[in-house]
Amino acid sequence: MFNKSLWNTFADTTDFPALKKDISVDVAVIGGGITGLTIAHHLSEKGLTVAVLEAAKVGAGTTSHSTGNLYNTIDKNLGMLRAKYDANTLADVVKARNSAVDAIEQIIYQFEIECDFKRQPWYMYSAAEENNDRLERELETGKEIGLLMSKARDSEIPFATKRAIKIDGQAQLNPMLYVQGFAKNIDSKKCRIYENTKVTDVEEHGGYLLVHTDNFKIKAEHVVHATHTPKGIKFVQTLLGPYREYGIACTLEENNHPEGIFWGYFEGKEKISTRTYHKNGEVYLVVVGKPHKTGQTDNNIRHIKELEEFARHHFSVKEITNRWGGQHYVPADSLPYIGREQKDSNVYLATGFSTDGLIYGTLAGIIISDLITGTRNTFAELFDSTRNQPLKAAKEFVKENLNVAKQYLRNIPGTLSDEDLAGIAPGEGKVLEKGDNKLAIYKDEDGKMDACSAVCTHMACIVNWNNAEKTWDCPCHASRFATDGTVLEGPAYTPLQKVNLQDAEE
Repeated sequence: MFNKSLWNTFADTTDFPALKKDISVDVAVIGGGITGLTIAHHLSEKGLTVAVLEAAKVGAGTTSHSTGNLYNTIDKNLGMLRAKYDANTLADVVKARNSAVDAIEQIIYQFEIECDFKRQPWYMYSAAEENNDRLERELETGKEIGLLMSKARDSEIPFATKRAIKIDGQAQLNPMLYVQGFAKNIDSKKCRIYENTKVTDVEEHGGYLLVHTDNFKIKAEHVVHATHTPKGIKFVQTLLGPYREYGIACTLEENNHPEGIFWGYFEGKEKISTRTYHKNGEVYLVVVGKPHKTGQTDNNIRHIKELEEFARHHFSVKEITNRWGGQHYVPADSLPYIGREQKDSNVYLATGFSTDGLIYGTLAGIIISDLITGTRNTFAELFDSTRNQPLKAAKEFVKENLNVAKQYLRNIPGTLSDEDLAGIAPGEGKVLEKGDNKLAIYKDEDGKMDACSAVCTHMACIVNWNNAEKTWDCPCHASRFATDGTVLEGPAYTPLQKVNLQDAEE
């Protein structure tokens, strides 16, 4: 059902070594995506020694599963943000995001990275009358903060619309080619990149930090969690709503989708994002949407099928070439958390990017590198990760934590019986209960069973089966595990505990 993202299809290869000995550096960066590489680049340029520690391959996480769109507005809409913040704050958010787009473009030209970067217009449209007010509010808010947003003509939109607005001069790229090209250019004596190097813990000592991997240790003055959500148990995780969203790419019989970034609101509050990508003489249509709380759907495949149905309804689809999922974390007060973990800490985090990770990841890289070097940054206070916004965050804070509490009380609809085991189809997984033990059991295509504890190693929530991506997903804080228990992403450090199924049945 699932394969790699469109960006991975056309990705280059990287072959950075795994860490093979204990080392000491000024800064250890956990995560080799856009955030980690941007931090490493700016710090090494300022003369600091940096180690980038990537559990898999550079860009293989969230970066390679994004839309590749770059824009100075925000995913959740300016009108929504205006209900919480004053116009000056909104103007600063847009200014910060615009500076990040420019920073990405500068890096592309500095290192001559071939990543299909191009400036494009951004559009938002309403396909249903009920969303017209949303569009009007967005246009008014844009004008209020001095954003060059205007009404768009119906002829510019590839769908039947009721209202449409646009912003010129936004951008698109292939995010995987960007980060791979970026990494190859910044790897140096000052900036070492290590792939297949999984961090298992971070210890704070009196005058330094010690980062543990499976086999070796890194001594550092500063540590940055550039992992989309910080590893381990952190307070900030109570302020985040983790979501999975899906993307497909398809070729068309006839390319009747214009160039640009298109956000469409259809019935209800549902938003679908579309764009095209040109590569090797072929045009691909990218369709993204159908989000849900991570680990909290009974049929992940259904979300992908709905995107395919959308594409076929509106366009003459030749072939669905790619299907993928991506993770994002929605912040309680609508702004990302970037900076120190605590006021005087030398541990830094960057999270709560919503679906704006390419922009906020770049911005985080600049802000955190400035904090580490003591350089004043105009936007550091705006996104400060230690900020306290009780009125702006209260509603979402309560909602997310009630949701988490509910997951701990979830019933398991099956026992470890011969009948329930036989009911697991090849290629599928199921959580079953045996006494006080909850087991995550996967049956491969040959009928072999793979069993792990279903208790997430982050905070002991019970994982759920993702039938599209063939993973175990935690519905509390969104750690995700392979069928053998290996950590794929999220805050968990350690894999699900392997279980001998014969012993469990006795």
